[in-house]
Order: sequence, then structure tokens, then C-alpha cells
Amino acid sequence: MNSQNPLVSIIIRTKNEERWISSCLQSVFNQTHKNIEVIIVDNLSTDMTVKKAKEFSVKIITIKEFLPGKSINDGIKASKGKYIVCLSGHCVPTNENWLSNLINDLKNEEVAGVYGRQQPFSYSSDLDKRDLLTVFGLDKKIQKKDSFFHNANSAFRREIWNKFPFDEKVSNIEDRVWGQQVIDSNYNIIYEPEASVFHWHGIHHDSNLTRASNVVNVLESIKGLVSYPKNESLDKMNITAIIPIKGESFFVNNKTLVEHTVNSIKKSKYVKEIIVSTDNPNTSKLAKKIGAKAPFLRPPELSKNYVDILDVVRFTLDQIEKNNQSPELVVVLQEGYFFRNSNLIDQMIEKLINEELDTIIAAVEENRGIIVQEEESTHIVNEGFVPKKLKKSKSFIGLVGLGLVSRPMPLRNNSLGSGKFGFYEINDPLVSYEIKDATSLEIVKNMTNLENEKY
Repeated sequence: MNSQNPLVSIIIRTKNEERWISSCLQSVFNQTHKNIEVIIVDNLSTDMTVKKAKEFSVKIITIKEFLPGKSINDGIKASKGKYIVCLSGHCVPTNENWLSNLINDLKNEEVAGVYGRQQPFSYSSDLDKRDLLTVFGLDKKIQKKDSFFHNANSAFRREIWNKFPFDEKVSNIEDRVWGQQVIDSNYNIIYEPEASVFHWHGIHHDSNLTRASNVVNVLESIKGLVSYPKNESLDKMNITAIIPIKGESFFVNNKTLVEHTVNSIKKSKYVKEIIVSTDNPNTSKLAKKIGAKAPFLRPPELSKNYVDILDVVRFTLDQIEKNNQSPELVVVLQEGYFFRNSNLIDQMIEKLINEELDTIIAAVEENRGIIVQEEESTHIVNEGFVPKKLKKSKSFIGLVGLGLVSRPMPLRNNSLGSGKFGFYEINDPLVSYEIKDATSLEIVKNMTNLENEKY
């Protein structure tokens, strides 16, 4: 074994880490220390975690019952490295020297383990930011009595693990239990801030959000203490557009609406693939002819009048993922919005990434009173007929068909409003006009004819 280039076994525990696992593994395989093996210990993830992990050179172990110490032990038993690294599936190493910095002190026989710094993402909650920024500082520490250790980002030698395997019965803080064992046996623990990762959540459970926000504001103002990761690289993201269409497409200006929509999407800098989800063979053939994909016909029951567009999108996403494709973002567009700006798609994608959203939807402001009629009552849900200048809040109407961009999980789980949700305001009323039937189609044709007569 080359002592200058030891094999490092990186154990990554996962449970529904679809959002982070690709970024985690990309950073792991981009390290300057290349002699590594990666063991994924997955606890029956129900999302795309395993599928995304398989895009990398990893070994995957599946466990049915999660106990933190046992899952690490199981991963180590399947590994061969002289050095063992534990990394959370929702941690992303901050730079290419993370691993070399993390294992450097393991050459010292007095050192049992090393744990690295954990920094919050920009979109982590203020509670989590406070936790991570106060616990994981900038000064390196040698711990002779302090048993604190954290397995979200840690390393130790295999020979140490042979003496001190992790407790397989405790339901949490297995790392703290292990730390106490090695300290009691006169080993040292090192805190190495130069081995840093971005970590999604914190380590405490205090729910005083106001106090946490105040602490975070102070910490973020300290020069050199806080640096957040750059936004996800849009050029590298797998972004798929889905166009749900029922029946055959209308014609406007000698082109079908689906062709207008596909051509608009083709102008996007970010969308990699266009899927037309239709129930009609002729529309399917047309889609393929104009450069989109139509790999299947959706079942007739998804074309009933009572079926929601998002039901069609969920079905389509399921078919895409069953075909071994894993979009990181899904763009939903209906063909009826003839006046949609060609740059709308990219602007919505950029806003979602820049604001760290899970879902964003095109929306128009509604100043009129919104009246809801239920079985036993009728009521106004916004500020009603108060003059616009006097209203304390704004109401918006979401237009899914005009534009929706989402990460796959909210679509898959029918939970668009459960994550970080935002909207993209449409100020041009023409853009939000939808062709729904022959009458609205005729109106658009007349409008385009009038526009053409100007030139």
C-alpha cells in the first residue's frame, strides 16, 4: 500500500437526498486526492437518490432499518481503504482540497479522528445557519478532553475503527459516543476548518427563529466567517420541458401552436430536452418532426375534462424517470399561450436558482375581489372591493400553463406549495391570454392579422 497515496473509503449515508447527491458526488470525485472508493449506504430512498448516485462510480448498499452507527459500520465492512471518511448525503465539499485536508492529520498515531467545518447553504434556515456558524469556527483545534465529533464530515483510520466500531444500538449521536470512547483511551480528536463542507441543516433544535435570525445577521457581517456556495451551474443542469397537449394542435399564422411553443423553448439557453405529452398519434408525429420528443401516448383517462394538468405532468415525469432519465428541473408549458415571450423560460429558471426556490410559477396580479362559492356559503378570499391603493396585500393568479419551473420532487409528490415557492409576475396582459377554444383562437388570429397590417 502506498503510504503517500492511501486508499480512502468514503461512506455516504443517504435517505431521499435527490436534491444534493449529485452535487455531493461531483465534488467528491473532483478532489485532488484521487485514490478513493465511495460506498453509498442507502436507507430505502423513495426518490431519485440511488438513480443519481449510480451515474458515478460508487458501490451501493441498501439497509432497511436506519441506526446511525450500524449504517456506518455496514459501509466500512464493505470498504477496503486505510482511511475512512464519513460524509452526509446532503453535504457538499466546498473545494477540491477538502479530502486531503481532512485526512492529513491521520498520519499522527495519537489522533483518532478528524472532523471538518460545516457551513450553511445560503438557503438554509436561520436556525441552521446560527447552529453551523457558531459551532464550526475558523480555528483548528486539538481536543484532548473535549469529545465532540461529527460524522457529517469526518475521517479516521481503519485500525482505530477496528478498536472502536460505532455503537449500533443508539438512535443518534453515535459520533459523540465514539468521541468519548477514543478520548477516554487517551487519543486526540482534531477539528480541521480547512476541510469544509456545505451542510443543508444544523445540529441543534432550538425553535426561536427571531433570536436565530438576529444571531445570523451578526455572524454574516463578520468578514471572512461566512461564504456561501455559488448557485447551481445552469449550463450543467439536466432541464426538461414538458408540453401537455390534448388532441390536435390549432393553427395560427400557418403553424400549429405546438410548433410555436417548441420553437420558443428551443431558444432557451438551459432546456436540454423537450417532451410532448399527448394522447394523439398525429400530434406525436408532428412533435417528433419539429424537434421535440414524444416517446409515448398518454392514456385516454388523462384526457378527461376533469383531469388537472399537473396529473398529466406527474404521469409524464414518471415515464421519463422510468426510462432512466433524471431531470433536475422540469419546465411545464401549455401550447395555448401564443404571446408568451421567448425569454420567459430562462428568466423563470434563473429566478428559481438565484432565489433557491423549489417551484416557481408565472402569475398575474388580481386586484378585483375574488369570490369563492362553496356548498353552504359564498365569500371573498382577498381584500375584495377595496381600492387598489388602499389594499394591504396583493393577490396573484397562478398560470401553470404559461410557465411553471419546478424541481422534480414537488411535482412527483403533488406538493408544489410545501417547499420554497415563488412566482414570476407577468405585467403584459397579452402574454397571459390563453387560446382555449375556437372563439379565443379566432381572437388571436384577428390580433395577429392586425399586427401584420402595421408593417
